[in-house]
Amino acid sequence: MHLMEKNEITDTPARILLAAIWLLVSLLYLQPLTVSAQPESKDPDPFIKFNRKIYAFNEAFDEALFKPVALTYQELVPGFARQGVSNFFNNLDDVNVVFNDLLQLKMQNALQDSGRLVINTTIGIGGLLDVATTWGLYKNDEDFGQTLGYWGVPAGPYLVLPILGTSTLRHTTGLFPDYLMNPIFRVDNDEIRFFLWALDNIDSRVYYLAAESMVTGDEYTFVRDAFLQRREYLAADGEVYDEWDDF
Repeated sequence: MHLMEKNEITDTPARILLAAIWLLVSLLYLQPLTVSAQPESKDPDPFIKFNRKIYAFNEAFDEALFKPVALTYQELVPGFARQGVSNFFNNLDDVNVVFNDLLQLKMQNALQDSGRLVINTTIGIGGLLDVATTWGLYKNDEDFGQTLGYWGVPAGPYLVLPILGTSTLRHTTGLFPDYLMNPIFRVDNDEIRFFLWALDNIDSRVYYLAAESMVTGDEYTFVRDAFLQRREYLAADGEVYDEWDDF
């Protein structure tokens, strides 16, 4: 993404995509006024027809561009180098994790994640080495969507966003604050910033290559259910309600 000034997202394609997402969120908030899908409905996917169309578009885009690039990257870049790249971006993500730790008043986690950030940025050579984990400071997983869930905001319906993929109404609302806290967008140089953004996404895509073999049955349903279960688990800090608890 390109910035005209530091800390200000101004790249035209990025602004169009973010604006489209926020427009979509606004329309979906109003959707219960015009369709039968009410907020209290337990159907997690009331927009399934729309979602399936976007999912098909994303799959076509991925097969044509994103997946081939990820496969080439995996083939050409040695494993130790790919691990260093993953460590580097995980270290950058700890900035956002600490921010959301504080918003959720999880002070012990904020201290731990801050320690991770300092240790890996210094001793870990800019985050290329995950020294903190070897010292017992394990990474927490927090984002602004989880922060909203922590303070009682419901997940809302399942959504499939163009290019960005699986989400929920709550998770989508949290995307913009997460982008603002991403250190990549604090880089002044346009070329370096775009390179880091692209490499981060390629690294993420490589991570999911191994998971593709786990998909069974209808791919859309499998991905949706896995995503919703994962988000529920994260938002509840692992304390997910089980109906067997009633017995």
